[in-house]
Amino acid sequence: MATKLPKVPVVIVGMGWSGGIIAAELTKAGHKVVGLERGKSRKTEDYYMSHDELRYALRYELMQDLSKETVTFRSNEKVRSLPMRSYGSFLMADGLGGAGIHWNGQNYRFLPYDFEIRSKTIERYGKNKIPEGMQLQDWGITYDQLEPYFDKYEKMAGISGEKEQNKMVGTRSAPFPTGPMKKTPAITMFEEASRKLGFNPYMIPSANLSENYTNPDGIARAACQYCSFCDRFGCEYGAKADPTVTVLPVAEKTGNLEIRTNANVIKILHSGGKATGVVYVNTPTGEEFEQPADVVIMTSYVFNNVRLLLTSKIGKPYDPTTGSGVIGRNYAYQITGGNAFGFYDDQEFNLYAGAGALGSCFDDFNGDNFDHTNLKFLHGANIRFTQAGLRPVAHNPAPKETPRWGKEFKQTTIKYANRFLSVSTQGANLPWKHHYLDLDPTYKDIYGLPLLRLTYDFEDQDREMVKYISEKTTAVMKEMKPSKVETSNTISTYNIVPYQSTHNTGGVIMGSDPSTSAVNNYMQMWDMDNLFVLGASAFPHNSGYNPTGTLGALSYRAAEGILTYLKKGGPLV
Repeated sequence: MATKLPKVPVVIVGMGWSGGIIAAELTKAGHKVVGLERGKSRKTEDYYMSHDELRYALRYELMQDLSKETVTFRSNEKVRSLPMRSYGSFLMADGLGGAGIHWNGQNYRFLPYDFEIRSKTIERYGKNKIPEGMQLQDWGITYDQLEPYFDKYEKMAGISGEKEQNKMVGTRSAPFPTGPMKKTPAITMFEEASRKLGFNPYMIPSANLSENYTNPDGIARAACQYCSFCDRFGCEYGAKADPTVTVLPVAEKTGNLEIRTNANVIKILHSGGKATGVVYVNTPTGEEFEQPADVVIMTSYVFNNVRLLLTSKIGKPYDPTTGSGVIGRNYAYQITGGNAFGFYDDQEFNLYAGAGALGSCFDDFNGDNFDHTNLKFLHGANIRFTQAGLRPVAHNPAPKETPRWGKEFKQTTIKYANRFLSVSTQGANLPWKHHYLDLDPTYKDIYGLPLLRLTYDFEDQDREMVKYISEKTTAVMKEMKPSKVETSNTISTYNIVPYQSTHNTGGVIMGSDPSTSAVNNYMQMWDMDNLFVLGASAFPHNSGYNPTGTLGALSYRAAEGILTYLKKGGPLV
């Protein structure tokens, strides 16, 4: 029997980027908020002198314990779904700040095309360009409507970037709050090669601060030290924007936020078409608590948002046979194939210094920035060179013909440790009728609740895109004049290993039609107006970018809507 606690005005489930932004905006406006975080507390001091590649990058110190809760995966409905028992394809964070702690800091805005993808595709190419079974849909909001929230998020986080407007991306109302990061010799080589081929490179927008910065809330942070321990690590300097050094201190300073860590929410309570609170487990003791609330805000990771709605029987589950239902619909991942690799015999680089978002990229083949008329795919990829800092345990570059073990392997990887560059991609992934999330009928977590099941595979659309994009990365790499070039120009079937990207999206998608979306553009559930569901679970497809910048903008818009709801109630339009 759960212990019933006193009712609160607002409860937030998950204290990562979305939860932190909502908490800051609501508490600044005077509202009392309880924030529930399934993992333990985290702060900058936890990472002092913590450059431990084994502990964090390879043994997943900041990640969810898969022995207690995981996901199951199958490539299609004809095969059995099995649990992910060790980390591979993606990493699910655990603890205060969520994935905002271990992210690398690359911070893009989705393109104007993304938000109106169905309308713009049909307008340019006609309905027949969209393959049968591909569930493209507009987001129910335009880039121009979302632009002020992008700007607000970037000023809060101190995103670093070039002052000049790049013509391949959405128009900005203001420059980035801080200038671009340092340009290394290898970045200069990439940009010169790209421009020579007629492309439009720009420095990657970065949440690793390029200079000391104080944001509009008065939060002061120091510049990046280029230590290379960003991705899978917490930042010991506070230079990488994360919720614990930006929005959460602002919320706590108001005195209106109570954070409860080790509070794993297992159920959303509801009655008469309203959310009435949540039930959570104190993970160290196993005690259950019922937390009643006037407003419930879900800001967990994609999989947890979907799973909690399904196990709590909120919203109509998606049915891939009929295409009806919304919870679990439009799951999408990210396509990372098409990379080109250069090995240099006569040139050396300092590749062990870097930062998660240090690099340059171009969008000439992203979104609909190029003509798809005679191509067998839609959308595209961001093409980039990054110098994130190659750590010594995992970085063992060698040409394909090199033995994978023994004396020759060791000699070759030592030779190329600082003589290896890559031009990489981050491709869009579009939704299909047969790609979805639901509850596994067999496997359960430690509380006896069904695990979430992924049904997903790469499609011909993805393979064609990788083949096309690889031609562009190879051309750039060759222009960078290595001694040897290799290209990864094919993908076959998706597997849950090895690591590819943590950019999972969809399952509780936004839109303007309740029959094909779960939330409106304020992230308010169509069927339950006091329940808001935020995060990348709201994305109807995934773009050729990291999702965090768009997630942050949508969170600021949702905060505005929630504040309106707290005053007036009812559906937001």
